[in-house]
Amino acid sequence: MGVAVLSGVIDGLNARNSLGTSQQDSSHASGTSTPVDLSSSQAIMEAKECSLPSNFVCTVNRHESAKSLRKTMDALGDVGKQVKILQGKGVNAEAVRASDVVLLCAKPQMAHSILNEPGMQDALANKLVISILAGVTIAQISSWVPESTKVVRAMPNTPCKIREGMTVVSALPADWTFEKELILAIFRSIGRCRFLEEKHFDACTALCGSGPAFAVTVLEAMADGGVMMGLPRAEAVELAAQSMQGIARMVLETGVHPAALKDSVTTPGGCTIAGLLALEDGKVRSTMARTIQVATTHAAGLGQSKK
Repeated sequence: MGVAVLSGVIDGLNARNSLGTSQQDSSHASGTSTPVDLSSSQAIMEAKECSLPSNFVCTVNRHESAKSLRKTMDALGDVGKQVKILQGKGVNAEAVRASDVVLLCAKPQMAHSILNEPGMQDALANKLVISILAGVTIAQISSWVPESTKVVRAMPNTPCKIREGMTVVSALPADWTFEKELILAIFRSIGRCRFLEEKHFDACTALCGSGPAFAVTVLEAMADGGVMMGLPRAEAVELAAQSMQGIARMVLETGVHPAALKDSVTTPGGCTIAGLLALEDGKVRSTMARTIQVATTHAAGLGQSKK
């Protein structure tokens, strides 16, 4: 997920550098910019003027991971080629010392050990830590870092890599004006961003973080149906993917309830209602809702550890 976020930010920087900042803000191709109701209009206007981070340091454990990450970053152009990649023991503290903002991306059960590596406590002082660790609470992280460290939770998803992401960020204290601007600048550059109370984060992890996997499972099933009825595989996948993307954008951009859009294409005696009845026979609606419920419950336990 860290690679997806960084790739999206770098892509945004590349676009801004080639088009200019004002053009970039008005020509964002995704059509999924943050709704104005997330915070005051003034805060969003200020966020547009807040510079994205331009220097990046990544840390990994294994040489193979460093090699793969280097290849990924180099493919992102000039900005990507400037990303510094550190690998090996003790590099986490080195990277944090050189940074103003720390994006914490690891397996949830590794959080405590990473934040207590030699030299890490001093390095974290007065830094902003944005954690994308599922199930690990702000209270947990705050108990592992210096009191001066500012801790925020964020839950992005994989489409951040192509600037079509959905990121949920924990509500911030009222006086964190600059931090809010910076966070909006980062996550609005890779899709949509919404602030919610931390109590919602397990559900956000299920719906936003895991949701793309559930959606592509449905997409794959639709494509399989097309193949069964004689369509070539590539075309079936394209038709299913574009149909899903198109209707999702209609929901976002028009604000029309999904049920209303469904009804608008369901004519009496038509093929749509016949297919919808088959979906209801298969309990697809309740199964998908239960899927989010189960994933939410599981997310709540991911941050549990001996610490």
